[in-house]
Amino acid sequence: MLVVAGVLALSSTVASAAANDGDRILGEYKAVKDGAVSKVRISKIGNNAYKAQVFWLEKPNNPDGSIRTDVKNPDPAKRNTPSDQIVLIESVSYNGEDNVWDDGNIYDPTSGKVYKTVVDFKDDKTLRVRGYLGPFSKSLYWHKIEE
Repeated sequence: MLVVAGVLALSSTVASAAANDGDRILGEYKAVKDGAVSKVRISKIGNNAYKAQVFWLEKPNNPDGSIRTDVKNPDPAKRNTPSDQIVLIESVSYNGEDNVWDDGNIYDPTSGKVYKTVVDFKDDKTLRVRGYLGPFSKSLYWHKIEE
């Protein structure tokens, strides 16, 4: 009985440590794509799930002064979403074995396309976000915003 309790306590500790490792991704990041600067917030949306959402754009307005919206979104219901509220990653899960966040998709609002994604840290302050289409991939680097 004591052995079973010890195994349960150990597995609970390991699961808790894995969850804490997964939470390392939480925070705010500066992202630059094709010269466009935005800030992205990664938050927890479930037990082991995370999402990334834009919360600031350097240029939130169109040249005519109107608010920039998600006009290329394949979901017509989301096309009026202001560009500074777009969800880029709906959900990724932490994979402790490979130390990556995967099993999710990333949305590219500049093209309206969705790609498979894998996210990991290049270093302590730089998040590598890779989008995949078949065997091809492209990496973007998001830099942690210090508070």
